Amino acid sequence: MKLFNKLIYQWIEQRFMDGCSDYNTLEVRKKTRSKQQARQLFVEHDIPHARGTIFTNPLKAYNFVKKHGFPVVIKPNVSGYSRGSHFPITNFREFWKAVFLVKIWWPSSIIEEYLEGKNYRVVVIKDEIMSVIRRYPPFVVGDGKTTIADLIDMENVQRQKMDLLPVIHTISKNSHARRFLRKQQLSLASVPKQGKKIYLHNKIALAPGGVVETIDRDTVSPENRKLFLKILDSFNANIFGIDVIFEKGIEFDPDQQKCIFLELNSRPYLKMHHFPRYGKKPELDSYFTKLNSIELSDAGVF
Repeated sequence: MKLFNKLIYQWIEQRFMDGCSDYNTLEVRKKTRSKQQARQLFVEHDIPHARGTIFTNPLKAYNFVKKHGFPVVIKPNVSGYSRGSHFPITNFREFWKAVFLVKIWWPSSIIEEYLEGKNYRVVVIKDEIMSVIRRYPPFVVGDGKTTIADLIDMENVQRQKMDLLPVIHTISKNSHARRFLRKQQLSLASVPKQGKKIYLHNKIALAPGGVVETIDRDTVSPENRKLFLKILDSFNANIFGIDVIFEKGIEFDPDQQKCIFLELNSRPYLKMHHFPRYGKKPELDSYFTKLNSIELSDAGVF
C-alpha cells in the first residue's frame, strides 16, 4: 500500500502541482497530504470543522447520512483543485452516484456536512497573513436584455482584456454548464434580470472558470487571525493555504457564525492571488522576499 501511495503522490506531483509553491519541509508536506490528517489536526486543536468521517465502504457513508441528513459533500481523501469532489449532495440518488465515482480518484474518501457560505483561501506565513481571497464558482450577471450565452462570451472577453488567462480560465458552455442551468430552470438562451447573478458550475475551482476576489487582510477578525496563525504554528510550517467557509464572512469571529475549516495546502498555488477578477491586486513582493530567504535541504523532494 505504501508503494501504491508513493506512486500516486508522484503522479499527482507531476500532473497537477506545476506552479505550486515549495516553501515547506518534506515533514510538513507529508503531514498534510490528506484531508484526514487535516481533520485530525482540527480535532486536536479545537479548530471548527465539518462533522464527517473517512470511509472506504459506502455503507459507512450511508450510515452517516442516515444519522445526520443532507446536504453533504463527498470528496477523495487525497486530491486538489476540487477534483473528484461532489457537492452539495441533497438526496440518495446523488449520494450513491458520488460514493462510487469518488473512488476513481482515491481508495479512501471523506463525507462531511455541507455548509452554504463564503469560501476563502487564506495564505499564512510566520506571524503574518500574506493574502486573503474569496473564491466563487463561474458566474455571469444579468442585464435584463442579454442571453446567458452572450453574457458568457462577454465575460470571457473581459477576462482576456484583464490578462487573467491562463491562470483564470474562460467559462465554458459545455454539457456540465447546461445541466447546471437546467437545475435552475434556465438555459443558455435565458435572459436573466438586471443584477441577477447566474452560477454555471457548483465548484469554485479555476478550471471550470471560477474566479477570485481580493479581500483586505485588515478585515480578518482578531479571533480568525489567531486561528490561522495557530494552525500554521501547530505544524511548524513556513506557509499554508488554508481553505475555510464562513457563514457570514471572515470579518466575523467564529463564535458569531457557523464556520468550517476545510483543508490545509502545504504547497498553495500562489499565482491565483496575482490575478483577481474582483478587487485590487495585492502587493506581495515583501512576503515573497521572506519566503525566498528560507533554506530547505529537502525542497522539491517527494
